[in-house]
Amino acid sequence: MSRFSPARTWAVFLKEFQQMLRDRLTFAMAAGIPVLQLVLFGYAINTDPKGLPTAVVAADAGPQARSLVAALQNSGYFKVVHQGTSPAEADALMADGEVQFVVEIPHDFSRSVVRGEQPAVLVAVDATDPSASGNAIAALGQMGTQALAHDLVGPLRALQKGAPPFELRIHRRYNPEGLSRYNIVPGLIGTILTMTMVMLTSLAMTRERERGTMENLLATPVRPFEVMVGKILPYVVIGYVQLGVIIGAALMLFEVPMVGSFALLMAMIGVFIVANLAVGFTFSTVARNQLQAVQMTFFFFLPSMLLSGFMFPFRGMPPWAQHLGEVLPLTHFLRIVRGIMLKGAEAPQLWGELWPMLAFTAVAGVIALRRYRQTLD
Repeated sequence: MSRFSPARTWAVFLKEFQQMLRDRLTFAMAAGIPVLQLVLFGYAINTDPKGLPTAVVAADAGPQARSLVAALQNSGYFKVVHQGTSPAEADALMADGEVQFVVEIPHDFSRSVVRGEQPAVLVAVDATDPSASGNAIAALGQMGTQALAHDLVGPLRALQKGAPPFELRIHRRYNPEGLSRYNIVPGLIGTILTMTMVMLTSLAMTRERERGTMENLLATPVRPFEVMVGKILPYVVIGYVQLGVIIGAALMLFEVPMVGSFALLMAMIGVFIVANLAVGFTFSTVARNQLQAVQMTFFFFLPSMLLSGFMFPFRGMPPWAQHLGEVLPLTHFLRIVRGIMLKGAEAPQLWGELWPMLAFTAVAGVIALRRYRQTLD
């Protein structure tokens, strides 16, 4: 028995391999997570977003103004979705997150260009996510000399004396200095809560099974909904404790502004916490052990982090990836927390992001209750 036996080693290998194949969920996770990462990083992630929604406020309809708008769209970085709006309407569109850029063309723009007076064009950009607009802003710098090249020929070009025909004034709203921490730190609130809330709750029911206390729970006259609420509430408290630590660090260490209502932020975070706890409770009714619960948590957390717009610009992803991202509560929560903290958004402006989270919570809660009833049977 002291000598190494390839036959005995082979027997142990076969036994372990067969046991692994019997655990279908673990095997599926081991094969599925690499495929998921490959697809998401290969097809969905794009650090150079183009076709960014843009509103044009044009007080001039001359040929040079039209050429400037055409040059914006031809660059590929800008997609004019609103044209002819008023400044107030354009500001509201940016505050709601409907547009990334607002371009204001002044009155008598074409006339001033022809005279060589270098009129100023104001470009306001939603800088809550600096990485989403960095390349587009760089493209604007080249556009100053190229946009009107076909309009200014002969004597008109001589009037410019080699200078750009107009001046571009970039105004970074909500994040004037373009600090990345203004985007990352509020986003960390959502990602940390997603990870911890789903994982902690997913371990709740599997822990009952592994410790053998499920039978004691089933013997009590507690209804499934009461069990679900009773198990979720402690983790809601834990979520708010985590939130206090994160918010305190965001305000004191990283100096992230809090422009909006703190009470409104707390209420929105409560909805987000419950949504993730419902997901975790569903996983706990599916997983057979705590290892599977942790694996399912990572399987949910990975696309949430990649498709929500936390790590990579949301508008840079292809349409199918954006549709998947819209299903995830983290996507909508990131817009809510950044909207409140950086833009001072109010409740009516956030309804478009709140109702998808409420719908997700309801669906996840119903699935969790049905799965729990099946475990009781």
